[in-house]
Amino acid sequence: MAKQTTVFVCSNCGNESAKWFGRCPACNEWNTCYEEKVNNKQNSKSTQKKQAIPIKLNEIEKQDIIKTSTGFNELDRVLGGGLVKGSLILLGGEPGIGKSTLILQICDKIKGEGKVLYVSGEESAEQIKLRADRLGINNDDIIFLGETDIDIIENAIIQINPKLVIIDSIQTMYSDEITSSPGSVSQVREITSKIMKMCKQESITTIIIGHVTKEGNIAGPRVLEHMVDTVLYLEGERYFSYRILRGVKNRFGSTNEIGMFEMKDLGMCEIDNPSAVLLSEKNENIAGSIVVASLEGTRPILVELQALTATSVFGMPRRTANGIDYNRLTLLIAVLEKRAGLPLGNQDVYLNIVGGIRINEPALDLGIILSACSSYKNIAIANDTIAIGEVGLTGEVRSVNQIEKRIKEAEKLGFKKCIIPESNKKLLKDDYKLDIIGVQNILDAMRYLGLRK
Repeated sequence: MAKQTTVFVCSNCGNESAKWFGRCPACNEWNTCYEEKVNNKQNSKSTQKKQAIPIKLNEIEKQDIIKTSTGFNELDRVLGGGLVKGSLILLGGEPGIGKSTLILQICDKIKGEGKVLYVSGEESAEQIKLRADRLGINNDDIIFLGETDIDIIENAIIQINPKLVIIDSIQTMYSDEITSSPGSVSQVREITSKIMKMCKQESITTIIIGHVTKEGNIAGPRVLEHMVDTVLYLEGERYFSYRILRGVKNRFGSTNEIGMFEMKDLGMCEIDNPSAVLLSEKNENIAGSIVVASLEGTRPILVELQALTATSVFGMPRRTANGIDYNRLTLLIAVLEKRAGLPLGNQDVYLNIVGGIRINEPALDLGIILSACSSYKNIAIANDTIAIGEVGLTGEVRSVNQIEKRIKEAEKLGFKKCIIPESNKKLLKDDYKLDIIGVQNILDAMRYLGLRK
């Protein structure tokens, strides 16, 4: 009988220790230690290892990367042009966000490219069939396998030789070689390693679906994200219809691109013009509302910022930020108080990005400043005005990158006035139909909009 030993593993980084620890010595995280039994089974088969031969970098022949379109232009943009042959993709997201729906639609849209093996450890064949009928999917090349044993899955992949493999989800798979339960650090790490080795050897594109933790990270060891070629996150509020697909790692393209979808009865529908959709319900002549221009990769997106200030009934005023960094909001409020003389020390300040999306870009700073000032003074900002600029601690408005793309997007949607940093205005070469107003500090922008005398 094989001897079993006990090790203590960190659920965050996968570090193993012979004794229990409260704080992981590798990643310094607290309360991530759990006990795991390891089967010290000696492999009696003597295998002859193949030796790798070193080769000069200049002697390596360049091979063309084969990419297959997913049928979604938004997804192809995030992936860098499509699915790369033999790549391993990890898709994460909260429960109910639409991961399985999006993947099932991809399986249908690549009809004619080859067989697709859909492996599910969470849903039965009847459940997958009901979803496929609801989405109107009819593809004879989709093959379903309800299994969680990785050895059986490997045999099925070898026999079928599919073009695409879907693993839904990685936390439900297990291997008999490891005694720990499915979803543990050791199981996830070992199974991902097997899948990666197989998809590279057989040149099979594989998409792995992973659960996320309360913090929004993919459950399992961090080494999981290092092993795969691409890491995608499907973000959005469950009670909003909009979904954002964001790439945080991509060996075949940029990680700055995003794709935007809308969840409907017939599944995920891509949004070609997110700015027009996000601004479609903007009200006129409402104090505290302004449009700002963000840049996600190469795509400019116009969003509406809404701010609300109200006299606090408690001794300590509240600051609430939905869609931006909370610390960034408190910093900009301090700039307003110090540089513009706005008495916000007794005011509750609430800020929201309409549409349930989240943006972390300093180009929104000027819009946050102006919307908060507009709400406090109860003076509406014209609907045809857009603000772009980063704000420093001294109140200066700093330049932002790729200002031309932002202005062209605003011009395309019919805006008449654009407030930008003066340093950006001096470098503009093209002529625009809308009026360009350059400002050096927040006081200049406030005076132009009538928020300050």
